[in-house]
Amino acid sequence: MDRHLEMRETKELNALREISKAISSSLDLQTVVGQILDVLRNHFGMERGTISLLDPDTKEVSIELARGLDLKAIMRGRYKIGEGITGRVVATGEPIVVPNVGKEPLFLNRTRARDLKKTNIAFICVPIKLQDRTIGALSVDRLFPDENSFDQDARLLTIISSMVAQAVRIHQLVEKEKESLTSENLRLKRELKKKFHPVNIIGESKRMIDVYSSIELVSSTKANVLLRGESGTGKELVARAIHYHSDRADKPFIKLSCAALPETLLESELFGHEKGAFTGAAFMKRGRFELAHQGSIFLDEIGDISPPIQAKLLRVLQEKEFERVGGLETIRVDARVIAATNKDLEREVQEGNFREDLYYRLNVIPIFLPALRERKEDLPLLVQNFLTKANQENHKQVKRISDEAWEYLMNYSWPGNVRELENAVERAVIMCQDEVIGREHFPLDLQAKIKPIDSLQTPIDGLENLPVAVGDLEKRMLTRALEKTGGNKRKAARLLGLTERVFSYKVKQHGLSIGP
Repeated sequence: MDRHLEMRETKELNALREISKAISSSLDLQTVVGQILDVLRNHFGMERGTISLLDPDTKEVSIELARGLDLKAIMRGRYKIGEGITGRVVATGEPIVVPNVGKEPLFLNRTRARDLKKTNIAFICVPIKLQDRTIGALSVDRLFPDENSFDQDARLLTIISSMVAQAVRIHQLVEKEKESLTSENLRLKRELKKKFHPVNIIGESKRMIDVYSSIELVSSTKANVLLRGESGTGKELVARAIHYHSDRADKPFIKLSCAALPETLLESELFGHEKGAFTGAAFMKRGRFELAHQGSIFLDEIGDISPPIQAKLLRVLQEKEFERVGGLETIRVDARVIAATNKDLEREVQEGNFREDLYYRLNVIPIFLPALRERKEDLPLLVQNFLTKANQENHKQVKRISDEAWEYLMNYSWPGNVRELENAVERAVIMCQDEVIGREHFPLDLQAKIKPIDSLQTPIDGLENLPVAVGDLEKRMLTRALEKTGGNKRKAARLLGLTERVFSYKVKQHGLSIGP
């Protein structure tokens, strides 16, 4: 590879990494865009970076954010659609490169920030598009330009403009949400939470409300989404919720588990194959990407794909095109990618097992799904849902779970998360011969992993001793949780399914010491 080209690609990758971090670190549009323009200046010497946005009411394009321009210059930066370079880019949706601003009559220099007598200033302007609609333009000055780099600059700025578009969209949604929340009372806030509550996902904990909010935010965008979390946390349900809350809801939702297939078969499943492409290919087969055209494709366990498949997937994400295995025809595809993994992809990138450029293409918007042990306050809702479902499917009439069994369920760490809980409840329903599920109805291996609470030491001779017994039990559970976590208040609260605030209150109530 040419040394200059290799250095350029490294520089672009570093810039995209910094921009991705900027977008994910803040919801403030001015902060994010300012950091993006700083990256362009620091890495590529691109000066006077500006973000101009179209006002849908006035049909006027005006500078919203800029680097290297004073306030007066920004105020002068207004254009009608089709007027000047910026207005024409917004009108056509195509990038424009001006090698020498002094020789281009369409360049209006309305901000008066440039000396047009100089011959070393180039101007590059690319559209900012959202859902195939041009909402503005990203422009920069290039000092002492190298004509050979214009195409590279325009390509890089086009990629960055798509990231800016998503930041703008999320900013708009956040601002709209803030306005709504300001005027709402408690009842309306509860209704809002229900709105964020996608069908078939159970939970009302703070962690799950955050997940619902993320689903609502990303569903209306075209951005790729990366779902992070342990196995069994419901990543496919979240992927479906994103799809069915988007404008692609009436289009296909195609799923594929990347870990379940060997490399050769995975390539065929993703991209399809032509008849005779390999032994056993008796007919042409369309791949999952082709089937997901105009819809969404859910790629589970994305961290398990091999480097050759990673390279092919990267091309689809970048160019929106591919060829079937054994084929020559290039197929263009429009499919939103929702990927999922339980791996530490950052570590996989550092160790060279996962391509860094593919990571940033997938990780446009990450959503982290909590483990069940981190939201134990949702256990009653989940268990009731699974109990009802198991009754219906097995023609049973189990009504509830005994208090003793509940203690065991709350003390178990659930490494298999919601999936393990559902299987355990279904098994208990099948094994139960009356209306109440007991501890003995749960799998033996699960029972063996649960540390039961010591039996009550307080004698219960009459009803007057119940508050004492409950208080004693609560105090011993708090003490045990603190001992088990080495005095870590946050971990102890999570172990007991309590918020940190409630946990601290109860510790204080019982006069326990957490330590320094």
